[in-house]
Amino acid sequence: METLTKVSEEEYLLLESQATFKSEYHAGEIVAMAGAQRNHNIIVANLIKLLGNCLEDKKCVVYPSDMLLKLPECEKYVYPDITISCEEEEEIDKRKGLDVLLNPTILIEVTSKTTASFDKIEKLRCYWTLESLKEYWLIDSEKMEAMSYKRILENDWVAHLSADINEKITIGECEILLGNIYKKTNLV
Repeated sequence: METLTKVSEEEYLLLESQATFKSEYHAGEIVAMAGAQRNHNIIVANLIKLLGNCLEDKKCVVYPSDMLLKLPECEKYVYPDITISCEEEEEIDKRKGLDVLLNPTILIEVTSKTTASFDKIEKLRCYWTLESLKEYWLIDSEKMEAMSYKRILENDWVAHLSADINEKITIGECEILLGNIYKKTNLV
């Protein structure tokens, strides 16, 4: 039987600040991040471009997957595919060379066969514990489908599934044609 040595959050943050690759922290365990497939990367790039252009003159900031997010209720540190912060940002641990965001407004995960279950169940549950979070999006990289969860009250969320290439979806203040998210993928 293999024995796993648990590490503290402080140890993780120190290791992560010195690492040559990204890892997440899951309640004492360090989990290495895997690479992504072509569709995943194109979808993320399309979304960053579309959202960045839309929010250019707003106070919101769009971050790619290098912004570390702390999930205190779940004892996790994760790297969402896209993070949007529209409030005054609360960051911690700059002294270790890491920016760790505490209060995202919108989180977007691009799912695949290997990540879909984790993104749809465990991350969803953890993300919902963030008081600042207004929207959580799951964008499928294997079929044209976007699932949104939007907070309407403190603990009440509304889910909506979008699967029509011509449907306009609203992410924060940005209205985006679903088909534009999937441009240059093999799904259009």
